[in-house]
Amino acid sequence: MNTQVQPVPKSVVAAICLALLAILFGFTLGGAFGAVEDSIVKYLDDSGTAVLQTVYKGDVAAKDAVVKKSWVYLQRAHLHGGAIGTAALGAILTLVIMCRLGLVAKLSALAFGGGALTYSLFWLFAGLTAPGLGSTGVAKEALSFMAIPGAGLCILGLAGTIYSVVKDCFLASTEA
Repeated sequence: MNTQVQPVPKSVVAAICLALLAILFGFTLGGAFGAVEDSIVKYLDDSGTAVLQTVYKGDVAAKDAVVKKSWVYLQRAHLHGGAIGTAALGAILTLVIMCRLGLVAKLSALAFGGGALTYSLFWLFAGLTAPGLGSTGVAKEALSFMAIPGAGLCILGLAGTIYSVVKDCFLASTEA
């Protein structure tokens, strides 16, 4: 039995780092929420108050609703960073352990790691910008250049991982 460890390609190491950064991002946001939640919510409220007359036309209830939803978006950033980052890391390690690291596997690893970080950052930026824009919908639309590729990369990365595992573990010849 050959137990020699193969070197991991730099592209896969980069993918692992991206996934770990997504996890760190999620954990850091969680820590920030625990340490300075009131300051974060105040920042969101102040951002909405600064444009209360121009954007919200003096409607405090509308501003408060956007601020409340913005706080939920920041929580989504925290949760997505930890969850998708962990899923990406698991998928990448599955590729390293179980598959030949060909082009599809390498690209899948990079896609999943990069997508995990990008999509998590999208939710952070959407939450931070929405009060000043007057709408969470407007913020999401303005940042769709991050959301769509980030989510797409995650889906492509997972699909490529599944493809690689099936190809290398089920369809490969069983020569020993």
